Amino acid sequence: MMKKMSIPTSKASLVLFLCQIISALDVPLDSKLLEELSQPPTITQQSPKDYIVDPRENIVIQCEAKGKPPPSFSWTRNGTHFDIDKDAQVTMKPNSGTLVVNIMNGGKAEAYEGVYQCTARNERGAAISNNIVIRPSRSPLWTKEKLEPNHVREGDSLVLHCRPPVGLPPPIIFWMDNAFQRLPQSERVSQGLNGDLYFSNVQPEDTREDYICYARFNHTQTIQQKQPISVKVFSMDSLNDTIAANLSDTDIYGAKPVTERQPVLLTPTGSTSTKVELRGNVLLLECIAAGLPTPVIRWIKEGGELPANRTFFENFKKTLKIIDVSEADSGNYKCIARNTLGSVHHVISVTVKAAPYWITAPRNLVLSPGEDGTLICRANGNPKPSISWLANGVPIAIAPEDPSRKVDGDTIIFSQVQERSSAVYQCNASNEYGYLLANAFVNVLAEPPRILTPANKLYQVIADSPALLDCAYFGSPKPEIEWFKGVKGSILRGNEYVFHDNGTLEIPVAQKNSAGTYTCVARNELGKIQNEVQLEIKDPTMIIKQPEYKVIQRYGQVSFECIIKHDSTLLPTVTWLKDNDELPDDERFLVGKDNLTIMNVTDKDDGTYTCIVNTTLDSVSASAVLTVVAAPPTPAIIYARPNPPFDLELTGQLERSIDLSWIPGDENNSPIINFVIEYEDALHEPGVWHYQTEVPGTQTTAQLKLSPYVNYSFRVIAVNRIGRSQPSEPSEQYLTKSASPDENPANVQGIGSEPDNLVITWEPLKGFQSNGPGLQYKVSWRQKDVDDEWTSVIVANVSKYIVSGTPTFVPYEVKVQALNDLGYAPEPSEVIGHSGEDLPMVAPGNVQVHVINSTLAKVHWDPVPLKTVRGHLQGYKVYYWKVQSLSRRSRRHIEKKILTFRGNKTFGMLPGLEPYSSYKLNVRVVNGKGEGPASPDKVFNTPEGVPSSPSFLKITNPTLDSLTLEWGSPTHPNGVLTSYTLKFQPINNTHELGPLVEIKIPANESSLILKNLNYSTRYKFYFNAQTSVGSGSQITEEAVTIMDEAMASRQVDIATQGWFIGLMCAVALLILILLIVCFIRRNKGGKYPVKEKEDAHADPEIQPMKEDDGTFGEYSDAEDHKPLKKGSRTPSDRTVKKEDSDDSLVDYGEGVNGQFNEDGSFIGQYSGKKEKEPAEGNESSEAPSPVNAMNSFV
Repeated sequence: MMKKMSIPTSKASLVLFLCQIISALDVPLDSKLLEELSQPPTITQQSPKDYIVDPRENIVIQCEAKGKPPPSFSWTRNGTHFDIDKDAQVTMKPNSGTLVVNIMNGGKAEAYEGVYQCTARNERGAAISNNIVIRPSRSPLWTKEKLEPNHVREGDSLVLHCRPPVGLPPPIIFWMDNAFQRLPQSERVSQGLNGDLYFSNVQPEDTREDYICYARFNHTQTIQQKQPISVKVFSMDSLNDTIAANLSDTDIYGAKPVTERQPVLLTPTGSTSTKVELRGNVLLLECIAAGLPTPVIRWIKEGGELPANRTFFENFKKTLKIIDVSEADSGNYKCIARNTLGSVHHVISVTVKAAPYWITAPRNLVLSPGEDGTLICRANGNPKPSISWLANGVPIAIAPEDPSRKVDGDTIIFSQVQERSSAVYQCNASNEYGYLLANAFVNVLAEPPRILTPANKLYQVIADSPALLDCAYFGSPKPEIEWFKGVKGSILRGNEYVFHDNGTLEIPVAQKNSAGTYTCVARNELGKIQNEVQLEIKDPTMIIKQPEYKVIQRYGQVSFECIIKHDSTLLPTVTWLKDNDELPDDERFLVGKDNLTIMNVTDKDDGTYTCIVNTTLDSVSASAVLTVVAAPPTPAIIYARPNPPFDLELTGQLERSIDLSWIPGDENNSPIINFVIEYEDALHEPGVWHYQTEVPGTQTTAQLKLSPYVNYSFRVIAVNRIGRSQPSEPSEQYLTKSASPDENPANVQGIGSEPDNLVITWEPLKGFQSNGPGLQYKVSWRQKDVDDEWTSVIVANVSKYIVSGTPTFVPYEVKVQALNDLGYAPEPSEVIGHSGEDLPMVAPGNVQVHVINSTLAKVHWDPVPLKTVRGHLQGYKVYYWKVQSLSRRSRRHIEKKILTFRGNKTFGMLPGLEPYSSYKLNVRVVNGKGEGPASPDKVFNTPEGVPSSPSFLKITNPTLDSLTLEWGSPTHPNGVLTSYTLKFQPINNTHELGPLVEIKIPANESSLILKNLNYSTRYKFYFNAQTSVGSGSQITEEAVTIMDEAMASRQVDIATQGWFIGLMCAVALLILILLIVCFIRRNKGGKYPVKEKEDAHADPEIQPMKEDDGTFGEYSDAEDHKPLKKGSRTPSDRTVKKEDSDDSLVDYGEGVNGQFNEDGSFIGQYSGKKEKEPAEGNESSEAPSPVNAMNSFV
C-alpha cells in the first residue's frame, strides 16, 4: 500500500511556491515555467499610508507590482481618477506605477495634498494599494509674545512653558542656553512630555536670563527658537534694598525663610486621569511633583505587576514607559510622589484599544478548472473591525457576478471555478483607529503535466541509507504521479517505498540491488509525460585503523594513524582536528596520507585529536587523546631569525625550467619553516624583485618554471617562527630564449557601429605574455553560413580593427591570433558577431483594435518578416492619441502616447483611455538602431462612460421656505448627459440627518428653485449627472433657510425701544454714584453708608459675609487701627501707582467674589436690596439675534 507524507524540512527547497501561495495547487518557482503562466497583479511595493513629504523636494509616491502579462497602472486622487497626462509636474516611471511630482522645478507641494490610490491591472484582474495620504511637512515659526521675568522665592515650584508651534510631524523639544548648551536636568529640574520645564523647587543657582526652548523639526531639518525666559530666585537672607522698595510691609513681614513642604503634583492635576493607547504602541505615563525636599517618584499597577522586560523608567523615574502594549496592559497605574514630609498620589486609568490586526490574512489561491477553494479574511481589534470585500478594486456587491463565488462574511467560497473566475480580491478590515487592506488573487489555470526534474539525473547513495529520487512536476489539474523501475518495469508499490506529495520517491533503506533506472510518469486529463533518473549505490567509508591514546614527553615526537577503506569511485579527504578545532598553524604538525605527526611536542599540544574522513556522500571520524608530560630541565635557549642562505647555484638549464640549489644559514635555535624564492627580470624590470615560489624548510633545491624572453636572477630568504632572514646574494643571471606566444587575446567581439561595418575588438596581451619581441595580431573574419574564405590582416599591438563595406546585419565568424618575431600563437577559437544594424524597412500589417470598455482597448497586428527587421528585434511600439471628444466635437492639442511591447509580441492592451472619444493609433517595429515606418493610422472610438462630478454647485437666494440651486455641467461628461439627480435632507441641531428626498432634473437645466422648505433649517445636498451608462461622482453642498421674520423682529425690537435704553442708562448712573461714594468713604477711614443702612434695616435675606467664604464681612477699612503701609502714601506729584495703592479696585476684586461689568463697573454685595434672580436658562439679558439662531445649527 502506498504511503504518503509531506516532504521533510531538509528537502523543502525542492518545492517552492509562487508568491507564497497556499492553495490547492502548488506552482514550483521554475523560471521557464513562470514565463509561460499567467498571473494576476500583485502589489510588491507602495508608499506608507500616512506619507509626510518634504515640501522642498520632489514627491515620490511608490507603486510597484508584478504579474503576467506585466500590469498597467492608474491612480485616483481623493476618490476620482487622477489623469497624470494633464499635469506637467507629474510623471510615472517607466514599467512602474510610481509617481514623481516635480516640486524642485516649480511645483507646490501643498497643491498635491490628498488621498492617493494606485491600481495595477492586467487581463487577469486588478490589485489596489492602500489609501496613501500625502501631507507636506510644516515647521511654522514661533508666535511672538512678550515674556515677563519670573520672580520666584527660593524653594517654590516653577513651570516654564514651551508651547511650541504646531508642526507636521510634531517637533522634538529641548531646552538650551545662549551658548547652545543643554540645560542640566535632574530629579529636581526636568522636562515634561509636553516640552515644559518643571522645577520641583527652585534654588538660587536657577537664576539666569537664558532659558530657551527649541523645537526641532526633523523632516525639514529646521530648528525654531522661543524667546529667552528670565528666572530670578530670591531669598530673605539676600533680599536687598532694591527688591524691598518694590514690596509692601506685609510682604516683608509675612515672608518666611525657606521651609520644607510635602509633595504636590504639578502634572497631571487632580487625583485621577485617563489615558487611551493603541495596541503595539509605546505607553508613556508621567508624574512630576513639587516639594522640598525634592520628591521621589514610584510607580505601581493596581491589582497587578508592571510587565517585565517591557517596562522602563525615564526622566528620573517621572516617566513610566511600557513598549509594545497589549490589551492586557489596561488597568490603573498609580504614581506616588514622596518626601520626608509626606506623599501624594495620582491614578491613571489606561485603556488599550487596537487598530485592526490580522488573525488570518487572505492568501493567493491557484486552482484548476472545476476545483473548489476559499479566501479567508479574519482580523481583530478593539473595537471589533468590520470586514468588507472588493473584486478587482470594486465593492463586491456591485462587481460583475460570478456564479462560482459566494460571500459568507469574512470568507469567500469558490465552487467549480472556471478560467474566467480569475480575479484579484481585496479584503478591508477597519475600525475607528485604522484599517487593513490585503490583495489576494484567484488564478485558475489549465495546464498539461510538465516534469521539471532534468532527464537522466544521476543520484548516488551510500548503501543502507535513504535514497530520495526527485520528480518535480506541475500541471493543472494536479497530475497523478506513478513510479516504475526499469524501462518496462511494473508500477512500484509496497512498504519498501514512500511516495511524497511533491512527487519524490523515497527508498528508506537502499541496497545494492536498488541501483538502476527509475521512471516517473505524470498524467492529468490534459496529457501525460514521463522522465527517467539513475540511481547508483556506493560502499560506505570506514576507518579500519583508528588513532590511539598516547603519552609523550615534552619536546618529543608523536604520531597518530588513521587508515581508511572507501568506495573506489569516491575520492576521500582526510581532515585532522585538535579539540574540535583546526590544527594550529605550526610547521611542527605534519599531515601524511595515513597519519598525523607532531614534532617537538609542547604542553600546548595536550588535547584530543580527531581524524575526519569525508566523501561527497558520507563522513566518518575517530578520536584519540594526547597527554604531554614534563621532560628533564634544559638550559635557556636564545632564539633569533635565521641567517641568510648562501652559495646559490643554477643547474639543469632548459628553455622553460631551471634547478636552483643553496646552503641554509644558521637557524638560530628556531627551525626553518620554509624558503621563499624571488626573481628579478633585468631585461624588462631591472631592480624589481618578484615572488617566484616557496619550499619547505627541509628542502634546499627547487625546480623553477621559466618564461621565454626573460633575463632571470634569483635570491632565497629563510623563514622561522621568529621572522625572515635577510635575502641571500643574487644568483648568476640566466636569459631564456624567445618563443612564439603561448596564448591569444581574450574577450574577442564583433559588433557593427554602422549599417556597413563590423568593429572587431579584443583585450591585448600584457608585455610578459608576448614571449618575444615584435608582438602583433592577426585579425580574421568571414561571413557565416556563406562559403567564403577567411579575410585576414595583421595589425600592430592595438585592440580594435574596423571592417568596412559589409552588408547590413549579417553574422560573421571572427578570430584574433597573437604573433611575434618568432611565430604565431596556437590557433584561436572563433566567435560569432554581427555587422551593423539599420532601421527596419516594413511596418506591421493587419492592425486591428478591439475596444474592451470605455477606458481599455486591445490592439493586434501581424509580425513583420525577420529579414526586414535588419537588426536585433527588440519589440513593437504602439503610438496612440486622442483626436476629439465625441460629446463636444472639439479638437484639442494632440498628445501622443507610446506603449512598448518587448520581443515578438503581436498584441497589447491600451489602458487609460477617455470614454466617448475618438482615437488613432499606429504600430512600428523596433530594433537596436531605432524604429521602422509606422503602419497606417487606425481609427477607433471608445463607448460612453459615467460622467465626472458637476463642475460646481452654488446655492443662492435663501428665503423662509426656498433655496435656489445653480450648477455647471461636468468637466468630463464622458458621453451624452441624460439627466441630473438631486438628493437633499435636513440636518437638526445634533447634526442628525433627516429623510432623503430625490429629484430627477433634465440634462438641459442649469438651475432649480426648491420650495416648501422649513424655515431656519440647514439642508445637505447631493448632486450628480447621468449618462446612459450610469451615474457619475457626486458633489455636496450645505445651505440654510432664513429665520421667521416676525420672530426676528420681536427679538430685536426690545433692544431698540427708548424706555429700555433709558432704564439701562439709569442703572449705570446709579452704580457709578455708589462707587464714588464708597471710594470717598474708604479714604476717610469710616464705615460705608451701605453698611449703616444694613444695620438700620436688617434684611433676613442679606446676611453678613464670612471671611471664610471669600466675601466681605464688615465694610470698614482694614487699616483703621494700623499705621499706613510703607509705600501706601500718595506721592508728592499726586500720582497713584497701581501696585502701591491700597484702595485699588483690584484689591476688592481679589478679596471678594466681585465681578466687573463690560463698562468697568464693579458688581458686589454693596446693595441693601437683593437683585431679582435671572430667568432659568438665560445667562444674559441680551436678546438672541438671527445670527445667533443660525449659528446654533452649525
